[in-house]
Amino acid sequence: MARKIEFYFDFGSPNAYLSHKVIPDIEQRLGPVFEYKPALLGGVFKATGNRSPAEAYAGIPSKLAYEQLETARFVRRHGVTAFRNNPHFPVNTLQLMRGVMAARDLGVFMPYVEAVYAAMWERGLKMDDPEVFRQALADAGLPADELLARSQDPEVKAALVTATAELVDRGGFGSPTFFVGDQMFFGKDRLREVEEEFVRQREAEPAGAGA
Repeated sequence: MARKIEFYFDFGSPNAYLSHKVIPDIEQRLGPVFEYKPALLGGVFKATGNRSPAEAYAGIPSKLAYEQLETARFVRRHGVTAFRNNPHFPVNTLQLMRGVMAARDLGVFMPYVEAVYAAMWERGLKMDDPEVFRQALADAGLPADELLARSQDPEVKAALVTATAELVDRGGFGSPTFFVGDQMFFGKDRLREVEEEFVRQREAEPAGAGA
C-alpha cells in the first residue's frame, strides 16, 4: 500500500507549478506525503512521442482557448494569485533540471524548487539564460556558483537521465505525473483523485502494517 505520493515534475510545465502550489493544502489534510521526483520533460517527450499542449494544439485555437480557461478556473479555485504566464515560454529546462539534481546532492532541494518555480511562473524570468538563472539562485540565497558547478558533474547529468527514464518506464508521458502505489494520474486536474486514491489505499492497509 502507498505511504507516499510521487510527483514527477519539470519546471517548464505551468501545470506542474500549479500542482506544486496546491500540494501544501493537500498535505495539511494527509500529512507530508508528497515525494518530488524530477524528470526532464524534453527527454520524456522524445521517448514517448508526446508534445506540449502549445505545440499539439497550435492549429486548434478553440482548444488552446479552452486550456487557458481551465487554467484560469484552477487558479481562481485554489487562490494561486502569484501565477503569471512566462513571456519567454517555452524555456529550455535542461540546466534547471540538472540544477535540481545538484540541489538534492547539496541539501537544498526544496529551497531550489521554490526559487526556480517562483522565477519561472511568478517573476516571468528567462531562466534558460545562464546569467538570469545564476542571479535568480543568488536572489533566493542559494549557493549559485556551487550549484552551477555541481550541475555539470557527469554523475549529476546521468542521475537526471536515469530519473527521466524511470518515469517513461512507468508509463509516464508528461508533467505533472503522480503515482499512488502503482496507480498513475496525469495533470493538475487529477489532484482530487490522487488524494482520494491515497486515502483509499491507506485505509485498506492492514492494522500495524506501517509499524
